[in-house]
Amino acid sequence: MSMRDVETIKNIVREHTSWRGSCLNMIASENVASKAVKEMLISDLGNRYAIGFLHNRFYSGTRYVDELEGITTDLAKKVFKAEHVNYVPISGTMANLVLFNAMTAPGDVVTALSVIDGGHASFRETSKIHGVSLVPLPFSMDLMNIDVGEAEKVIARVKPKIVLLGASEILFPHPVREIRRLADEVGAIVAYDSAHVLGLIAGGTFQDPLKEGAELVTGSTHKTFFGPQGGIILSKGRFASEIDNAAWQLVNNHHVHRVAGLSVALAEFLAFGKEYTAQVVKNAHRLAEELHDVGIDVLGAKMGFTRSHQVIFKAPNNNGDATAKRLEDCYIITTKTPLPIDKTEEDCSGVRLGTQEITRLGMVEDDMAKIAGFVKRTVIDREDPMAIRADVRNMMAGFRAVNFAFESGDAAYKYVSI
Repeated sequence: MSMRDVETIKNIVREHTSWRGSCLNMIASENVASKAVKEMLISDLGNRYAIGFLHNRFYSGTRYVDELEGITTDLAKKVFKAEHVNYVPISGTMANLVLFNAMTAPGDVVTALSVIDGGHASFRETSKIHGVSLVPLPFSMDLMNIDVGEAEKVIARVKPKIVLLGASEILFPHPVREIRRLADEVGAIVAYDSAHVLGLIAGGTFQDPLKEGAELVTGSTHKTFFGPQGGIILSKGRFASEIDNAAWQLVNNHHVHRVAGLSVALAEFLAFGKEYTAQVVKNAHRLAEELHDVGIDVLGAKMGFTRSHQVIFKAPNNNGDATAKRLEDCYIITTKTPLPIDKTEEDCSGVRLGTQEITRLGMVEDDMAKIAGFVKRTVIDREDPMAIRADVRNMMAGFRAVNFAFESGDAAYKYVSI
């Protein structure tokens, strides 16, 4: 019976892998990893501990882990142009929790965007865990960005310990320099959640928060950055000990196989990141234009739609949930999302798309016109999903390999068995 269960589990994963390989995977928080990264994830490192700091571990048997992490640290500092890097957090949410744990005390105030304005739920949840008051930063629907004028009033009034920038719905670079000036007036730290745009930052195609005035940057290593799932914190050198100590207080095992996969992805990004991220942004902009041209209400039109990997549109009948489900029926995988015009964050009148994964498969601007056509047929023309699904599968048949990697012809959606 147990062996039958194992086969059932394997078959489920095989079917998932095959199915997602026939879909347009456009969730903005996902990506596809290279064969070399996947190889690290199934290594013996996945069963080992390496508690402690580099060359100062609590467990024995870590001589090669120290060698690996020395390389990983050097690569990460080079890729992100950061004085200090900590990749102990096993998720972006955990990275934010480490940030709060290191830099705030219960009763402190943090300002950040609310979920309905694009902020991540981890801002709220980590503030609750650590006993920190979270005050929303004002948001401008016209600019699809933080309202600096109104933010000045909020920051002066609440005198936050941290002004946290960045968001999950992020179309345009945030006003880091302007916020830095406001934070200095009240002695606040400026931090930036780069979960979605970490790869774009590394590729030099979005903004450089550390250069523009942020002191700490949290992020996820599996969205526009095409590594394994995990978290990371970049910082100025003076915050190194606080961040490192807080990370080890919260994470007992930082999943060393993930670190090995991250190291490979960092090497790939040094070689291909600039070209890759430039194409991601080009694709997102073209997709937004094409969607707008076929009658879809794309956000950010006044500002040029997007400068990131994301495209956000207002769903027909303000029903993002139904629209995302219909798109999935057509093998177009997206995310429903709340918009600032919604009454609550559960209403979700928007749909968010990302171009990072399809770009890594080799898609370029002209392919975005085809995708916009599929979306129009789905949400406006309301064609039979079976017909659209067949066309999507035919398109995906031409994009089966991982690009921007050292191995050519690397199958993107292949079930890996040992």
